[in-house]
This record gives sequence, C-alpha cells and structure tokens, in this order.
Amino acid sequence: MLPGASGFTPSMAPTPRPPSPRPQPPLSAGTPTTYGPSDGDGTVDSDSEDPPLAMEAMRAVQILNPSGEVTMPRPNRPRVMCVANQKGGVGKTTSTVNLAVALALHGNRVLVVDLDPQGNASTGLNVPHHAGVPDVYDCLIDNVPLADVAQAVEGIPNLHCVPATIDLAGAEIELVSVVARESRLGRAINGYPGEFDYIFIDCPPSLGLLTVNALVAAQEVLIPIQCEYYALEGLNQLLNNINLVKAHLNPELEVSTILLTMYDRRTRLADAVEQDVRNHFGDKVLTSVIPRNVRVSEAPSYGQSVMTYDPGSRGATSYFEAAQEIAERGAKIGVAA
Repeated sequence: MLPGASGFTPSMAPTPRPPSPRPQPPLSAGTPTTYGPSDGDGTVDSDSEDPPLAMEAMRAVQILNPSGEVTMPRPNRPRVMCVANQKGGVGKTTSTVNLAVALALHGNRVLVVDLDPQGNASTGLNVPHHAGVPDVYDCLIDNVPLADVAQAVEGIPNLHCVPATIDLAGAEIELVSVVARESRLGRAINGYPGEFDYIFIDCPPSLGLLTVNALVAAQEVLIPIQCEYYALEGLNQLLNNINLVKAHLNPELEVSTILLTMYDRRTRLADAVEQDVRNHFGDKVLTSVIPRNVRVSEAPSYGQSVMTYDPGSRGATSYFEAAQEIAERGAKIGVAA
C-alpha cells in the first residue's frame, strides 16, 4: 500500500515556491560558455567537449543499438504494467510507445495492448487499426485469443502490438452485461501462448470499465504525471480507484512507477510539481524526467516513436534513460519496480 495513497493533496500554495536548483556541470575557470543548436524544446544545450552533432550521433547509436549487443536487464518473470491516468494529455500513450520501443531495442520482449478507442498507441507504432482490423475489442467481447489479433511492429524486433479500432468505443456499454466483465482482458493476457518480459496496457483517459479491466489484468501501475498543477488534482481519485480494485478484484496490484512528463526547466511551477510528487511518492518516482520536446510530438505523425524518429533528441534520450531505470529496478526486485 502506498503511504498516503488514500488521499494525495498537493502542498503547493497558489504562488509556486522557488525551485531547488538542479545541479549543473562545472565550467572551467576562464572558459566562455557557448551554446549548441536548439534541441526542439525551445531551449539550447550547454556546451561540451564534443561538438553537438557528435554528441547526438553517439546518443543515437546508443539508443538504436544496431549491433544488438547492448541489452537492458530482463525481469525474472513477465511484468504487466497498466499505464493509467484519467486526465488526458499527460503522456500516457507517448510514454507507453517510447518505453516499449526502448526496451525492445535492448533485448526485452514487449507487448503493447492499446486499450484506448482513439488508437493512438497503434498509430505511434505504425500498426494498422482501421475499421475491420481484428483488435482488442474482439478479445474483450467475442473471446478471440489475443495471439490472433497481435501484430508484429515493423522494424522493431521483439515488439508486438494489440491494436484498438473505433469498435472499442462501444465496449464500455457492451461490457456492462457480460459475465466477469472486469477480468476479460486479464484472462486474454493469461491465455497468450507467447513469452513476454513486459506487457504495457495503454488506458483511455477515464476510469470506466476499460481502465478497470486494465487494472485487474496488471500487476503494476505506471502513472505519468504532467508537471503542471492541474495534473495533480485528479490524482487522488485515481489512487482511490486503484485501492478499490486492489481490495476487491486484484490484491497483487501496486503503484510501482511514477513518471514525470512535459517538464519545462524554464519554469518554477514544473520544479514545484516535481518536488511535491517526489515528497509524496518517494522512490516510486523515476529519477529520469521527460522534458517538453517538439520531436516527441512530431514522431507519431510519421508513424514512429521518438526513439526511431530522432534518436539523438533530448526526448529520446530521456525516454531511453527512463526505460533503463525501469529495467534495472525490475531486475533487482522482481516484478515490483
């Protein structure tokens, strides 16, 4: 049980308190500061001994891992992670897609289940999800095996996706009269014959039956939190729902990971939100923080994750570090990150 999970109250006053300064790399005495090109987030990177293009190239090779030699630790058993937050626009789908690609590029077997009727995770992975394509709706309503609708993601080894079509929009109503409606997705995942290290379930921005299905099917909850005040207001309701599911339907469920997204280092508000979240959730919050980055927003329009669209960007680097942290935590303590 999370400390204070029964109620999360942001401690910020209306005026954000001054931020604690983030550590900066020391500059040599007498060396003028120079600046590299913009990294797509409206800011510029401080100088380093290597030219900016060389640094980007090194980051890109590390992230794409073309040789396949660099691997992230694999968990002792499959980790089923529900990516949930009833507030829209906090980075659920973006985080699901990029974390899944980063883990798959570094030796982990990953399945993404798109449980959002908008189908944005399917778009980000360039998986067909137009009307008529077998999707997760068929698994929930018609008991079609998950293996029959899962598709391999082109260009990313070890990564599969169960798409969502517009048919899923009616599933909330249709599930009301279905027997064992809360555990339909869990049974479908348990019946999958393949072996996966990670299963990410991308939830819709609501707390309806689809999200409840994801919470019952999962062992862990990953909550992306936008570094803005409004993102904190609905967190209490989400935590209460998680506790209800844990008490009545899935006693193994735990909030294991908090990921801070859309961090704007130029604002005091972002730092104030970060400090509040870290004070409340402690080491459940990943050290890696996802900044605002134009490349992250551009990538889905090309049917790609930012990991493959611009692997040298700040956004790709941040998601890579977050995935590495999730992998390392999982390897150390089993399924609880």
